Amino acid sequence: MNSRRIVFLTGTRADFGKMKSLMTAVEKHPNFENHIFITGMHTLQRYGFTAQEVIKSGFSNIYTSMNQHSGDPMEMILASTITGLSRYIHEIKPDLLVIHGDRVEALAGAIVGALTNTKVCHIEGGERSGTIDESIRHSVSKLSNIHLVCNIEAKNRLIQMGETKNLIFNIGSPDIDLMISKDLPTITKVKTHYQIPFETYSVLMFHPVTTDLKNLKDNIKIIIDAVLASNLNYVVIYPNNDEGNEIILEEYKRFDKIDRIKVFPSIQFESFLTLIKHSQCMVGNSSAGIRETPFYGLPSVNIGDRQNNRYNAKSILNVSYSYLEILKAIQSACSREKEVKDSYFGHGRSTEQFIDILEGQKIWNENQQKVFHDIAFERNINITKGI
Repeated sequence: MNSRRIVFLTGTRADFGKMKSLMTAVEKHPNFENHIFITGMHTLQRYGFTAQEVIKSGFSNIYTSMNQHSGDPMEMILASTITGLSRYIHEIKPDLLVIHGDRVEALAGAIVGALTNTKVCHIEGGERSGTIDESIRHSVSKLSNIHLVCNIEAKNRLIQMGETKNLIFNIGSPDIDLMISKDLPTITKVKTHYQIPFETYSVLMFHPVTTDLKNLKDNIKIIIDAVLASNLNYVVIYPNNDEGNEIILEEYKRFDKIDRIKVFPSIQFESFLTLIKHSQCMVGNSSAGIRETPFYGLPSVNIGDRQNNRYNAKSILNVSYSYLEILKAIQSACSREKEVKDSYFGHGRSTEQFIDILEGQKIWNENQQKVFHDIAFERNINITKGI
């Protein structure tokens, strides 16, 4: 059997962390040739130039493409990514392109894959959120051939969207393989490396809501007011580079010279998981407060509607942009006992299942041309046949 060439597209520290175990398994497999296309926030110095994190991981075939400058709007980033990725795909002619989530880089990957007749495997399709991210995620799914979902609800949504049932695989969230790994760095090592002096702390991550930019300045001010009033220790991580991030970063200047708050452009993914695991709670609107934090049984304060339609674990405290609501929720979260870990997004073993799928013939034998499976039509046919 000739080696199949697999390309992973990564645009952020977060999606690299989620796909890293899959990349490693493909790298080690005798029948697959692993390639990584680095772009997006990875290439920006402002966010720590995390392309270095990917490069230092020791993968054989890595290509870096700068698709933006700080402040570029999303549509320009999309166009630039399509241009760079298209040239790369035409050059190496992969058998499969693996993309993740709902960022514009993933959308670019799906578009390029569809227009170059390259099979596209989309991780974490079928999920819901409260902003433009949801529209991007569903658009990516409609352009992708193979779907690796994290739960049965996501699978059912993709079936509802007309996707082929046999090409939807519920493998759970791949980052759980890392979350339960014995190879995560110790909290002592992480605190030493990042010079975090606190015994106890919470994590703050807040991203722009691109559909509500007019209120962003007021909203982030309220959040910072509540965080400061809580008088707790915090590890604060920069927002993503969506439009509006400058407004958030300007407000973060209020943390300057406050000893109990440490601000970082980026934190290596495994170290980030260790920090979450040992934190009091997570505050903000990051998906990490919906997915990773509940898996560790820890509380999170979810602010606003960025994650509005996501799964709601018992450990999540949902609040509006109200100073008192946020402050009371932070105080409540930090005084809570740990919950039983929430396994809605999987139990681990995603990597093993991913390799089983690649080793099988189903995804490779499927026709490249997608068709829409009308579930209403199929249901009527079955009723007519007496099935």
